[in-house]
Amino acid sequence: MARYKSVLDLIGDTPVVDVSALSPKRNVAILAKLEGRNPAGSVKDRVALSLIEAAERDGRLVPGRPGQTLIEPSSGNTGIALAMVCRLRGYHLKVVLPTNVSPERRQLLIAWGAEIIDSPGSEGSNGGVRMAQRLAEEHPEWIFLYQYANPANPLAHYRTTGPEILRDVPEITHFVAGLGTSGTLMGVGKFLKENKPDVQVWAVEPPSGEMVDGLRNLDDGYIPPIFTDNHGAELLDRKVVVRPKESIEWTRRLTEVGLFTGLSSGAIMAGAAKCANLIPDDQSATIVTIVCDDGWKYLSTGAWSDDIDEVVERAKKIIYF
Repeated sequence: MARYKSVLDLIGDTPVVDVSALSPKRNVAILAKLEGRNPAGSVKDRVALSLIEAAERDGRLVPGRPGQTLIEPSSGNTGIALAMVCRLRGYHLKVVLPTNVSPERRQLLIAWGAEIIDSPGSEGSNGGVRMAQRLAEEHPEWIFLYQYANPANPLAHYRTTGPEILRDVPEITHFVAGLGTSGTLMGVGKFLKENKPDVQVWAVEPPSGEMVDGLRNLDDGYIPPIFTDNHGAELLDRKVVVRPKESIEWTRRLTEVGLFTGLSSGAIMAGAAKCANLIPDDQSATIVTIVCDDGWKYLSTGAWSDDIDEVVERAKKIIYF
């Protein structure tokens, strides 16, 4: 069995599992990359480590220097991953967190020593971003990594996630991922397009005005700078819309293949199924998708046990991702 010097060395190189039993077509294989196997439990571990290491390289952070403080807006996994990395690196992290996040998120941030600054839950994650930007301007001594605009976000996926996917699934024809910060889509998509230009890159987004945990619709007023900086509109081959109820239905369906996942992974899998349905019957295809995290941080949602319509209504008030 492998031996590692640090927990941080466990980030990345996550497994891929065949979930073609969920494919609506026999000619289309679907494979899922299990990012919940990262040590802090999500795909954002890659981003958090990349953000910190980039700041250390450019001198914004100095390992071992006391009194260094970071600030970052998050409604979930990025904050948790940053809290874990900062705990190991010796940095103090302030997380701007909407008041209506699920209790698991808040508890995990506290467990890794992050300081929580509450933002109005009614303003959602976009409100948290605005507050963090304002606080960073008021406190220039704080280090604002800003995952939505930091090139180290997509770079993490260009350097690790993309190469891992192509290594493990060389027959890939489609890559399907959620549109959140857009870091995964931009980083993996760019790598795949450079090394296998025929691969299609599809984004999964909610309808405008509706909330699917972990995803965003760009028409709702905030476009992450890394999306425009990486020519996202040109990189993406297609976007598919997944509604909140579909995301919960497919989160439940993932248990049919033994995967207990977060709600955004259900949305992405619903998008992968829609992609599969559009493949002509006389063609074969291999879709690779991302399972962003596991379901343990979502137990308070009742997503697997309560009436599905009640869960959808509850999700309008509570941020689970």
